[in-house]
Amino acid sequence: MRSRDAWILSFCRLGIAGLAPKAPGTWGTALACVLAPFVFLPFSLGGRILAVILLFVLGALAATRAEILLNRKDPGEVVIDELVGVWIVLLPFEHPGIGIFVAAFVFFRFFDIRKPWPVRASENWLPAGFGVMLDDVLAGCWALLCVFLLRLAGAI
Repeated sequence: MRSRDAWILSFCRLGIAGLAPKAPGTWGTALACVLAPFVFLPFSLGGRILAVILLFVLGALAATRAEILLNRKDPGEVVIDELVGVWIVLLPFEHPGIGIFVAAFVFFRFFDIRKPWPVRASENWLPAGFGVMLDDVLAGCWALLCVFLLRLAGAI
């Protein structure tokens, strides 16, 4: 395997998170939550929005290549989409407490696994890696709505 392809797979897997033998999406989401305070949340809101857009595009291109390399559509070990999805949930919160992180994790995983409308439908709206990324973006939007409502209610 060429070194570029090895790097692409490592990026898609978030290092070793995607190689977890059980629930790689959960491990990818957990890693994204751990990384967020250090590499995502220090940016301004505009910087976080730009980061999510950039990671969506780079993740989609990398996931497209990963599908070819792994010879599977939407391989479970590709977890860059989980990072983008859960970072969408954390996007508006400048200094989230542990409650927001836990709620973001739980709600994102719920919507990513259950795939209510339009999450499941969106998997086929865009080709290849863009479809892989889009369903997690929409799961992140559902989760963000839930976390925001809990925050508004003073529950977290």
